[in-house]
Amino acid sequence: MTLLSVVPNPKFCTLEDALRRRAVCRMLGKRFVMTNGCFDLLHPGHLYFLNEAAAQGNVLWVLLNAAASITALKGPTRPMQGDVERAYALGSLSCVSGITLFEDTRLTTEILALKPDVYVKAADYTLDKLDKGERAALETVGAEIVFLPFLEGFSTTQLISRITATA
Repeated sequence: MTLLSVVPNPKFCTLEDALRRRAVCRMLGKRFVMTNGCFDLLHPGHLYFLNEAAAQGNVLWVLLNAAASITALKGPTRPMQGDVERAYALGSLSCVSGITLFEDTRLTTEILALKPDVYVKAADYTLDKLDKGERAALETVGAEIVFLPFLEGFSTTQLISRITATA
């Protein structure tokens, strides 16, 4: 048993719990912002992005790729940290309201369920680069799609390369 398995993280919840919290946001007229990613090793690029994403509304919900989906997307050496550890790091940020793990490489089901008011990605994405199923789901729920400026010079891949070069 690791320490993080017993440390509470009230922001880390199931999709069912996220749906209940989303309903409260809707009832209170709060603008629900959603983003997703691996957030494997948090770095300034992530922190900048998450703060800017949170500024797009009242509640920022992060859909966190599960370890198996990260391995499928990025290869057998990733993720560097497990699901609980990555969720704990995100949950420690004041700009993040909630975190839900998703198992698939795509989050179409979660988009259709949570119906975000705003969906945010970094500007290394464009409408054409979004997964077609995810984009269709976002259009179906009427989400505004926002691309935030990419903070150059920061990436998890670069960070891992720098760490391994010094080892």
